[in-house]
Amino acid sequence: MPNLSSLLYSTNEHVTFLKALDLDVGEKNDINSARAYVRDALRKKLPAALRARGYEGKECNPKFFIQGSWAYKTLNRPCQTPPQQSDVDDGVYLPMSIVKEENRPSMAIKDFRAAVSDVLEPLCEEKGWALFSKATCMRVEISTFAHIDLPLYAIPDEQYAMILEGMEARNFTVLKAFAANSEQDSWKKLPSDKILLACEDGWITSDPLKMKEWFELEISDKEEQLRRVIRYIKAFRDNQWDKGGPSSILLMAAACPLFEFKYKRDDLALLHVVAGLPSALRMGVKSPIDSKVYLTDALGEKGVEEAAEKFDTLMVSLKAATAESANKDMACLWMRSMLGDRFPDRPDLISDLPAQAMPAVMAAIPPERGPSEIVKRTKAG
Repeated sequence: MPNLSSLLYSTNEHVTFLKALDLDVGEKNDINSARAYVRDALRKKLPAALRARGYEGKECNPKFFIQGSWAYKTLNRPCQTPPQQSDVDDGVYLPMSIVKEENRPSMAIKDFRAAVSDVLEPLCEEKGWALFSKATCMRVEISTFAHIDLPLYAIPDEQYAMILEGMEARNFTVLKAFAANSEQDSWKKLPSDKILLACEDGWITSDPLKMKEWFELEISDKEEQLRRVIRYIKAFRDNQWDKGGPSSILLMAAACPLFEFKYKRDDLALLHVVAGLPSALRMGVKSPIDSKVYLTDALGEKGVEEAAEKFDTLMVSLKAATAESANKDMACLWMRSMLGDRFPDRPDLISDLPAQAMPAVMAAIPPERGPSEIVKRTKAG
């Protein structure tokens, strides 16, 4: 029975699929440098740009929170460029007073977004970047390879003040490098019903931190193998669709309930998730943070069926590649036909035996309750 795990992920130095999905150091540096320039420009110039657009309140500086795949650590290199690009989401937060009223924001969204454009257009011209207005964000395209999305949020003034105080306590104002470090962009949780996202169609309630917390809890419960499996199915998506297809959030939401940990067998963990995806997609996948929202609705009926059929095909290939009768060369061929040429063509690295099971001595010892912690978050429901 071919064990393909060493070609998906390994702590050894040899080539793996996961390593091929990682951004290289230069690509990461380019993205982080661009984010730092964008943040610096907005910090320095957005307050004046807002006043020029009619804002008369107390001066406020934007705060930032990295979100999306970069924050979840599930970002893959684009598979087909163009049109695919690395997508980095950097939320821009301003106090609710910017929109004049606490619960019924009245500042025109077009003015809010226009002020951001006023700041970023000269920077983009200087750097050779392109600036676009999207339905839910402003987009800075820094190359054919990558773009930075800037969703614009308004939050209650008291939470804004807490964020500002916390940043100043850590002396972020003199740490220019912090703009490139997502690990430092962590705040206390804000009230979900008070976070407003500026969309072209109006202000909507949106809490990106809630999704991040949900996913971090899933990883905490189910181990890092889950994060890797999600990156594998996202890579499959990118190889099958040059654009479109199921969103990353949809794939995450569908995969997490299906996942089962397989000791040192990423190939079998991937197969288990993929085997359940077609049915999950056809039944409809709800948002993990809002049970009223079906993430599959964005695909439409035809899109859902297309995605389900493609994952059915992936399941067949995975089963064939890991079957008792499969040979190593054919296993590589089946995997590369589905995942693309980033999957290593290295049948010599495939083991004929199952990965080592959990040592018998460890398995025979029943788990013992550890010392109680002072505070520990639990997963309700």
